[in-house]
Amino acid sequence: MIKKLRPKDYNDAFYVGHCFRSGTAVVMDVSHLPDDVARPLVDFCAGLVYGRGGDMERLDRKVFLLQPPARPRIAAAHIPDLAHIAD
Repeated sequence: MIKKLRPKDYNDAFYVGHCFRSGTAVVMDVSHLPDDVARPLVDFCAGLVYGRGGDMERLDRKVFLLQPPARPRIAAAHIPDLAHIAD
């Protein structure tokens, strides 16, 4: 299962963290956020992923795939809405 999230602001980091910690892969799209809001959110997610032993992959300029540890890895081409980004 993959959860797709488009945080509205930094406060939505709670939802990203909740999904990730529950073992769900998360596609986080921050393309609609200004850089000064998106950057701290991405930094938070990088720390979350590092601390939990997962993996974080950039799928596009402001779209990231957060994968929890000990799960089969998901290739970007296998995410239907993002298949065009893997090219």
